[in-house]
Amino acid sequence: MVKLDKKTRKENWFTHLSGLLDEYTKILVVGADNVGSLQMAKIRLGLRGKGVLLMGKNTMMRKILKAKAKENPNLSALLPQIVMNVGLIFTNEEFTAITDVLNSNKVAAAARAGAEAPVSVKVPAGPTGLEPTMTAFFQALNIPTKINKGQIEILNDVELIQKGDKVGSSEVVLLNKLNIKPFAFGMEVISIYDNGSLYSADILSITDDDIAEQFMTGVKRITLISLAIGFPTLAALPHFLSNSFKNCLAIHAATDYKFERAEKFLAG
Repeated sequence: MVKLDKKTRKENWFTHLSGLLDEYTKILVVGADNVGSLQMAKIRLGLRGKGVLLMGKNTMMRKILKAKAKENPNLSALLPQIVMNVGLIFTNEEFTAITDVLNSNKVAAAARAGAEAPVSVKVPAGPTGLEPTMTAFFQALNIPTKINKGQIEILNDVELIQKGDKVGSSEVVLLNKLNIKPFAFGMEVISIYDNGSLYSADILSITDDDIAEQFMTGVKRITLISLAIGFPTLAALPHFLSNSFKNCLAIHAATDYKFERAEKFLAG
């Protein structure tokens, strides 16, 4: 195979990215910190038929995005996202098809001193398998223990590290002794681009139940406002009819005015 010179490789890469921007309408911006080459290869394999993962220099990606933004101004929204160690996943499938691949290729990892904890870490209650001579170590970390059958037993679940905290050396030693690998590293979705609009990755966790709940909350608010100001709306109509009927019943009971529906209702 003939080795291409740097200029030709760059031109081919530019053409490739430009073609992807024309072919796909959905793009996931993903962080690639702590992702190894083997892990990256497995992700690429899992994305076959669903999407294309592209990694490259941020300056090159921004240059092409700026050029393509002249044709499609919406692409300029991606420019602020191209910072640090990121890649782009292009797809026309549902986003969940891509996130399922990313989540299935996360790798469990031990805690490292000085690193920022991506999630909170809890040490579960129960026997540890450690000798009683380690009791002072647990006490230094404010973890309640007792000696049971010749080994240390943790009395309660303990939150050892909170999300965002720096991991200390003592916590690392304890987790290693307990054989706990609390973190999972993989590609993390930072933001998503869909047909010209840019969204936070948080929307990927929204379920149909969440949408239905928010919709019903909106309906309830409209109903309350309608009833408060006396303005009829479709959401409040059943309440208006119910209240009107109650008023008619009150008139029926308090006056000589009678009507058949009230008689049947009161009799039932």
